[in-house]
Amino acid sequence: MPMFVDTSPPGQCIFCRLVAGEIPAALVYEDALTIAFMDIGQVTPGHVLVATRRHAATLLDTTPEEAAAVMQTARRVALAVQAAFAPPGLTLLQANGALGGQTVAHFHMHVVPRHEADGITLSWPRKEPPAAVLAGYAERLRAAL
Repeated sequence: MPMFVDTSPPGQCIFCRLVAGEIPAALVYEDALTIAFMDIGQVTPGHVLVATRRHAATLLDTTPEEAAAVMQTARRVALAVQAAFAPPGLTLLQANGALGGQTVAHFHMHVVPRHEADGITLSWPRKEPPAAVLAGYAERLRAAL
């Protein structure tokens, strides 16, 4: 994960300042709800961030319309990345909270072109709980929905 962590207060974060035009950005796309721009910490050529225009710290702070708009813009950007850079793979990454790997507390999604030996690793320890445990987890989620 990136070493940069934005510690600015809500509404003054680096992405809010970017949306307001207070700091420069390599803008890729924008509409009423989203903005897509190149990450200064490029992981691979064509790495783009798609963020909400309004400050929302995490997915849980977005409106359904904003969440949908970010995914629609991410898809549009992914198609452009594919056309412009022809990567053999693509990773979309969205993190929430510091423990989730979020380094800027403004809802955003990374669109990362992937190439052989690009140095990116995404892994987690696989667990295989028994079916009864999974059924219990599913029941808890259904009750919450």
